[in-house]
Amino acid sequence: MTVDDLEHAVRPEQIVGGYRERLDALVQAVLAVSSGLALDATLRRIVEAAVDLVDARYGALYVLGDAGMYEQFVHVGVDDATAQRIGRLPTGHGVLGVPVEQLPLRLSDLAQHPASIGFPPHHPPMRTLLGVPILARGQVFGRLYLAEKTDGRDFTMDDEIIVRGLAAAAGSAVDNAHLYEQGQRRERWLEATGEVTTELLAGSDTKNALQLIASRAQELTASDYTLIALPRQREAAPWEITELSVVVCIGMGDDSITGRVIPVAGSTTGAVFTDHVPRSVDRFALDLARGLGVHFGPALAMPLGTGKSLGGVLVTARSPGSPAYDEHALKLVATFADHAALALRDAENEWARRELRVLADRDRIARDMHDHVLQQLYGVGMAMQSTQQRIQAPEVAARITDHMNQLQRIIIDIRSAIYDLSPDPAGVAPLRTSLHTVITDFTADAPLSTTVRMSGQLDRVPPPIAHHAEAVLREAVSNAVRHSRAGELAVTITVGDDLVIDVRDDGVGIPDTVTRSGLDNIQVRAEQVGGACTITPAGGGGTRVRWTAPLQ
Repeated sequence: MTVDDLEHAVRPEQIVGGYRERLDALVQAVLAVSSGLALDATLRRIVEAAVDLVDARYGALYVLGDAGMYEQFVHVGVDDATAQRIGRLPTGHGVLGVPVEQLPLRLSDLAQHPASIGFPPHHPPMRTLLGVPILARGQVFGRLYLAEKTDGRDFTMDDEIIVRGLAAAAGSAVDNAHLYEQGQRRERWLEATGEVTTELLAGSDTKNALQLIASRAQELTASDYTLIALPRQREAAPWEITELSVVVCIGMGDDSITGRVIPVAGSTTGAVFTDHVPRSVDRFALDLARGLGVHFGPALAMPLGTGKSLGGVLVTARSPGSPAYDEHALKLVATFADHAALALRDAENEWARRELRVLADRDRIARDMHDHVLQQLYGVGMAMQSTQQRIQAPEVAARITDHMNQLQRIIIDIRSAIYDLSPDPAGVAPLRTSLHTVITDFTADAPLSTTVRMSGQLDRVPPPIAHHAEAVLREAVSNAVRHSRAGELAVTITVGDDLVIDVRDDGVGIPDTVTRSGLDNIQVRAEQVGGACTITPAGGGGTRVRWTAPLQ
């Protein structure tokens, strides 16, 4: 608004005395009000300028929220100590809640107005009042009130005209400051989104990323609390999920609600999870902080992704009595949550790709070790065995035997390492590894040479049969090590239409004194899976245990 605009809005004939001086003061006030872009500072300058223009003791500006409720209160003339004694700030009741259509309002005695409800304790006495609306883009942005002229007189028509002129100019200043602040908020949200994305692409795990998302959401919305809730049944279909669990909580201190279960039915968080529609509420439908000595007031709830692995809800909340979130904050947080969910999904895809690359490298290393290292060690062992047969000195032959046993243990260790290179994603050891572990546990310190051959797709053996297979192999190898007095043990495990476990030793056979409960147990296990078990003398001496289980 220019000086010409002001002179058109405030005509000379409207002001009976001191026209030029008061108009000059108004121009200076408008310049002061328009000198900055920070919204809070602009609001304070408006109140201070209005107080100076009409020589008032007190001034206040009420900013209206989206629902017409008082969102912000800026006051001049009441010191901090008095304000603290008064307590809770006004919320727009009494004369301050007079409909905006009745403004400007100029009163000689506040107590005589029909809407007057008096003042709270410790409030300074006020008798006269002048109130005008502040418009921004044709909408009521707030209300400007002035009370008690310093000379004790009533507010005049001249005062009203001057303050209305200031309010007209203040509307433009407020609008510019509002737009600037929104731009700054958008920039901060974009920076936060970039920070989350960078953190995820740098390899941060999901828990750290969710912590960062919650922390930034709390800072940028001026919230007291922020939490993220994810489905408890992560593998279930969306319509089967009945409960969410709080995995991240910011602002609760030691009274964290992390781990608290939120039912989908009957809760604000559950409703957002179900329909993926952001919500701004005065309070939660379900008290999430019950029993912790804190309470949630106005809150935002945003869907955090919609996929099965990432579907969740981001919640920000303020303490009871705090200003509600505006529509602009709702849109910004919703956009931030969408971008954060996309970043999480991209990060999970990248982690999966990295895992595949690691597994591919492990497979290559395992093949190289099996095809080259183990074969060479087998060749060395066979050469040592051939050499041993030509040695006449018993002590030298004994040392060669020790070296061969050490070599055999090295082969077993390497074989176990090869199969451990491909861990099961669920954290359960694969059958191949479990069977190797059984063999190693019983033969590591035994004075016999052990040969192990496994072929076929052991990973397709059903878990119930795999459980039986481990028990059977443990019993067969244990008997051979403890009772057979064998020098060699051969274990062959194959997977085709059947799972076949074949254990042979070159020992003395099964002594009559051996308790047969373990061997009988092997037979029972075969019958339980529809298979067969034979325990027979091996060709050339020793014992052969052959156990089969159909896989079709």
